[in-house]
Amino acid sequence: MITRKTRIDTLPDFNAGEVILIDKETGKTSFDVVYKIRKAASVKKAGHAGTLDPLASGLLIVCTGNMTKQISFYSGLDKTYTGIISLGKTTPSYDLETAFDSESSIENITEKNIEDARKKFIGNIKQKPPLYSAVKYRGKALYNFARKGINIEKEAREVFVSEFDIEKIVLPDIYFKITCSKGTYIRVIANDLGKALGCGAYLKSLRRTKIGSYFVDDALSINEFRKMINQTTEPIQL
Repeated sequence: MITRKTRIDTLPDFNAGEVILIDKETGKTSFDVVYKIRKAASVKKAGHAGTLDPLASGLLIVCTGNMTKQISFYSGLDKTYTGIISLGKTTPSYDLETAFDSESSIENITEKNIEDARKKFIGNIKQKPPLYSAVKYRGKALYNFARKGINIEKEAREVFVSEFDIEKIVLPDIYFKITCSKGTYIRVIANDLGKALGCGAYLKSLRRTKIGSYFVDDALSINEFRKMINQTTEPIQL
């Protein structure tokens, strides 16, 4: 496994298979990261274990070569996120990818209200995938339909939230930490929390800090990965 702590003297055989911890920056898709890894490592086969939305940052596990067979294992691990849920406004995508479409008063929202609502999102919960998501419908991601104004609703599915801690409240913002199972949408939790409070809410920011026993603090940025590769090869122009 290649992490921030890895020291390499010779170029790893990425086609044979490697697992790389990457800290994805905000504004890039998970596919963008995989593409850059493929180019930097000159590897044909690569994939990621668990999509991060473009507006989210944090830990992305990238597998290359024969280690792509392990993607399902890594994607199946529990994941931990930190971020901000903002009350009083909603968006169609449940985050800042789309414009606000409603606004409500939060004048009567108290910390007790928030605490009581939070408890409803711990344990086994059901949630519908957001319309703006990579979930497939007839072979295409739902966001392809949503961006054309076609709303395809999928059935609710069960996920598990083992931890939902409120770390700080500075209304309208709620700072949180969530640990959950594969397939959990934090954006949906934000939206549903807003519904439970009766004021609406959206996901203002999100960072994935942990996947299983792997931490984002041990992950490399794309530029750090490039530098690591260039220590053992001629400079690569990307």
